[in-house]
Amino acid sequence: MASHNDFGKIAEDMAADYLKKNGYKILTRNFRFQKAEVDIIAEKDDLLIIVEVKARSTDAFMLPQEAVTKTKIKSIVSAVNHYLEEFDKHNEVRFDIISVLPDEKRNLTIEHIADAFQAFDAN
Repeated sequence: MASHNDFGKIAEDMAADYLKKNGYKILTRNFRFQKAEVDIIAEKDDLLIIVEVKARSTDAFMLPQEAVTKTKIKSIVSAVNHYLEEFDKHNEVRFDIISVLPDEKRNLTIEHIADAFQAFDAN
């Protein structure tokens, strides 16, 4: 398996490819605001889709999507609010999670969880 940083990059590339193949337009990747980072910002059907990519080499301890904590959600929402203002976007926003895990044969698999959390979940 690749090093941690390489694995994360591979997972993000896989997620972006998956989204493109499924009709999403990638607007930006790794958008940063203060200490927050949004992995992928995409658009589909006039929705702005915010995607947090979580990759793990195993799900023995927790599923990748379980690593998206209230603190992480607050951070993402803050960055997205800044993005909306900076780029004068008025689309409805949806928050998705894409998890990447190896299967039994060590092939990486994707699970796309649409509408995984709401901005107010972090309150």
